[in-house]
Amino acid sequence: MSPSLTAPREPAQLDVEGDGEAPLPLRVAIMDSDSGFLAVLSNRLERLGSEHQMLAFTATPAKIAALELDVLILDLASLGVGRWDWLERLCEAKPSFGVVICTGASTVQERVRALRLGADDWLGKPCHAEELIARVESVAGARRRAEPRNLDPVTIGEVEIRPDLFQAFVAGVSLALTRREFQLIELLAAARGEILERELIYERLWGYEMARNDRSVDVFVHKLRRKLKHASPQWSYIHTQFRVGYRLRAERDGDATAPLELRPRREQPVPLAA
Repeated sequence: MSPSLTAPREPAQLDVEGDGEAPLPLRVAIMDSDSGFLAVLSNRLERLGSEHQMLAFTATPAKIAALELDVLILDLASLGVGRWDWLERLCEAKPSFGVVICTGASTVQERVRALRLGADDWLGKPCHAEELIARVESVAGARRRAEPRNLDPVTIGEVEIRPDLFQAFVAGVSLALTRREFQLIELLAAARGEILERELIYERLWGYEMARNDRSVDVFVHKLRRKLKHASPQWSYIHTQFRVGYRLRAERDGDATAPLELRPRREQPVPLAA
């Protein structure tokens, strides 16, 4: 049965520039096997003047990640038994666009899993056009408003952070960070040793307010710590401020008095005076 999609009374607009100029058209791709859903949604997007295309489920995550889009609308259930592996590979490819999952019945665990893998939003079917389009516009607008990133490499301890490659390295070997893990280490590095509260980290990485008792930040910190310790076992990098948050500071194990500064790649890290 097709999801219930109703058109809003007035076409929505995406004016992310805030300067009164004509809003930029949305660039949307859709992966869904429901012909009724596709027909209604396509008609709605055409009325909004959006650029949209349908993608086959045979397309690989790597090929899709290379597309120039604002948002991918994905029916995760249509991918079948390999859907989680597919979504993980797409998110690890670090696409420039957002991913909005619009699919059938799901559990809390499934929704949390998708968001932790890197999806930007989740909407269950049946749904209304107003809500789906609003969520797509919200994700696209947030990405378009994002401040330009500093792409200069940064070295802390033995770790080299490469924003241009969305990756971190130790002795030239990649840490194989996922998109969310890299966003976390990049955010912590930008704070230059200052403590970042859990709530702030969550809002910066997921784009909305953290729910009470949500442990997503702690889960990703644990994953990132494990990868850092495996690649650089003589150092500790992410430090916990109890009940507050985390900070990134390189310390040799057993020597908490000599942190290393964050420095550009071209400079060698120099211990601060004790």
